[in-house]
Amino acid sequence: MQKITTFLTFNDKAEEAATLYTSTFKDSRITKVTNYAKAVPQLAGKVMTVEFELAGQKYVALNGGPHFTFSEGISLAVSCADQAEIDELWDKLTANGGAPGQCGWLKDPFGVSWQIVPGNMGQLLSGADPAQSQRKMAAMMQMHKIDIATLEQA
Repeated sequence: MQKITTFLTFNDKAEEAATLYTSTFKDSRITKVTNYAKAVPQLAGKVMTVEFELAGQKYVALNGGPHFTFSEGISLAVSCADQAEIDELWDKLTANGGAPGQCGWLKDPFGVSWQIVPGNMGQLLSGADPAQSQRKMAAMMQMHKIDIATLEQA
């Protein structure tokens, strides 16, 4: 049983976001959709929550209204196996209104921040000598989407 579940509060796009996320990540699915009850007349029948799993992790998305927004203060970090996975996830999450950030960060079309990085990022940024590590860090600071080959060559 997962002890902690990430809860994402959207204005009114919880189901659309869950659909994008579950179509982007392998082993993912929407598990439950709950609608607002008649007790909330202005929202009755509209989607309230969407429970979903991404790569085996449970999440809940809530349509909570316009006073909830996302910031870079929290992000979802994805450890990728290789450049192909980085490219695929980057393209899917920045499509249709998403925006690239710096150093592997991006915002998806719903404003959620993601870090799409190689699983061996620590190794890629380290080097045999401090000058090499500095070159690698300087190279990464110029990137939006992480380019593994460029880090390896720095």
